[in-house]
Amino acid sequence: MDDIVRQALTKWPNVPSCTGWLLLDRRGNWRMRDEAAQASGAPGTPIRHAALLAFINRNYEADERGQWFFQNGPQRVYVELGYTPWVVRLSADADGVLSLTDQAGGAFEPSAVFVDDEGGILFVDGSVPPRVAVLHDHDLGVFSDHAKLADDAVSGDFFWRDGVILPLRPVRRGDVAARFGFVVSPAEGQ
Repeated sequence: MDDIVRQALTKWPNVPSCTGWLLLDRRGNWRMRDEAAQASGAPGTPIRHAALLAFINRNYEADERGQWFFQNGPQRVYVELGYTPWVVRLSADADGVLSLTDQAGGAFEPSAVFVDDEGGILFVDGSVPPRVAVLHDHDLGVFSDHAKLADDAVSGDFFWRDGVILPLRPVRRGDVAARFGFVVSPAEGQ
């Protein structure tokens, strides 16, 4: 968290939080959702300002209930999630070495891989608590180049770096939030 944010929290500790105004979409884009977007269920307008995106990413975390938020000075802006709290991009360099990067630009080191019942790929890291991230759908080709699916299409193996093989495990999309302890829509709980 930025020092300026900590200072604002100390100066104004009782600023009410807000919900519904910020969305992290399925592809890792931050979107502003005005009242019309919220009322219609639209995703909202993508945020393109580089400094604002960096500020959001530096001040993004979860509360004790698994609700993800952006600490905007003294105000918590709870985030609506398009799927998971993290979205990762998978790439292979010229030598075929794989890397995962989250929507904030940080490295993501997987310890488990899941395939949901809609064909989505989820990575879980080894942090405490573990982070769960959905793979950006543009990277499914790279993933399939390094995975071997069984006939059931929800099990198999993912061939990560340095000879590490991560088994693919099935998961129902509807069970992901509860299984990994996050809230998809803090606004619905209000």
